Amino acid sequence: MKKYEAFYIVPATMTDAEVQKVADNFKGIVEKNGGTVESAAKWDKRKLAYEIKGHREGNYVLMHFEAPTTVPAELNRLMRISDDVIRHTILVREEVAS
Repeated sequence: MKKYEAFYIVPATMTDAEVQKVADNFKGIVEKNGGTVESAAKWDKRKLAYEIKGHREGNYVLMHFEAPTTVPAELNRLMRISDDVIRHTILVREEVAS
């Protein structure tokens, strides 16, 4: 299993409870497919650098997880079709040797 980082933006019009519901949904998808979520934290509401799908602001969410290699593809597919996600990216986390 590899370690990943999912970073996504949801509309600024969502309440904290709605943002948490979206984050819990994606967390559940990772866990259902055999992964473990290390952390899932909502960042602040921020102004976007440019307008995306009619949105000028968004709530940022960062999730660190460890999962089999098939999970990021499924998570990417679901985030792409979700109306709650404005923009997203999923990256492999590199381990830093100390």
